[in-house]
Amino acid sequence: MESSSEMVPFPLLMTPIESNYRACTIPYRFDSDNPRKPTPTEILWLDLFFNATPSFRERAESDTTVDDAPIKAEEFAARYNAMLEDIKRDPQSHGGPPNCILLCRLREQLLRELGFKDIFKTVKDDENAKAIPLFKEVVQLNDAIEDGSKRLENLIRGIFAGNIFDLGSARLAEAFTKDGTSFLASCQSLVSRPWVVDDFDLFKLKWSRKSWKKAVIFVDNCGADIMLGILPFARELLKRGTQVVLAANDLPCINDVTYPELLEIISKLKDENGLLCGVDTSGLLIANSGNDLPVIDLTSVSQELACLASDADLVVLEGMGRGIETNLYAQLKCDSVKIGMVKHPERSYINDMDLRTARPASGERIVFFLR
Repeated sequence: MESSSEMVPFPLLMTPIESNYRACTIPYRFDSDNPRKPTPTEILWLDLFFNATPSFRERAESDTTVDDAPIKAEEFAARYNAMLEDIKRDPQSHGGPPNCILLCRLREQLLRELGFKDIFKTVKDDENAKAIPLFKEVVQLNDAIEDGSKRLENLIRGIFAGNIFDLGSARLAEAFTKDGTSFLASCQSLVSRPWVVDDFDLFKLKWSRKSWKKAVIFVDNCGADIMLGILPFARELLKRGTQVVLAANDLPCINDVTYPELLEIISKLKDENGLLCGVDTSGLLIANSGNDLPVIDLTSVSQELACLASDADLVVLEGMGRGIETNLYAQLKCDSVKIGMVKHPERSYINDMDLRTARPASGERIVFFLR
């Protein structure tokens, strides 16, 4: 479904929304903080965005759809870093105080202002091309697991493995550029349970006792993430009689899959009879979320998605941006799962009771959070 211009709140948010929902998981500051002085948490995150700028500049430099791309890419990097320095000096500048939504929006707005519409398109296309031939193999491996609980865990691990393909992480972007990514290798190298937030056993229990009527899945990245992680899971839901709505971004940002791209991916994976490896897809719907960032504020989604989601009884928010940075503690009127890999060492707040005193941790951290 196409997105309209007017945005509305996601209908499954707990009401009243004003007192039950905040779009950012970690507070960068508190009311008692000096409004003109950056907090240690703000500085930590501003540095994180600053460190990611070179990978964005490099992608922009190679964008053949933009005239004088190297010059404009250098201008982007200089202006964005200057914005970050401004915010360090005065947190109220550039629409602050800062949070992850603001910092992402400033970056995307600046790229679009300079004519860069999709600087990661080439790498997305390459990763999609690599993942498509593997889809059937991954599905067959899952289908061969007779034990339902083990099959479910394998599907969830596949989502984690696919979600590693995230070029918003400076460290992973560098590793990807150097070595590429391997879905099977990622599956094998996942940390063992219990994960840093691990509600999988509760989800497994619910899975065994009920079949949801409709699931809305907010998807994340192109390539292995959507094709080898999310789609096998969505296919399993379809097999159980659940209608599935996949909500994808309206506009490109980083390597997130967009609504048009997802339509194309699904069309390539279906066979001549419209089946997804033998599974009927009449219950599979693709929705434009209306979003244009790697994070999402659920008070602002497309009317079409809101209409489709109004009677859903399961919501899945996947990925570091949507599932963790902005909606880890989002309270919904139905079952909800927040699932993703914490790929930045700085994002170590997940299991800290006092978020303000969070300290960096090394390595990926796996989150599976059920509400």
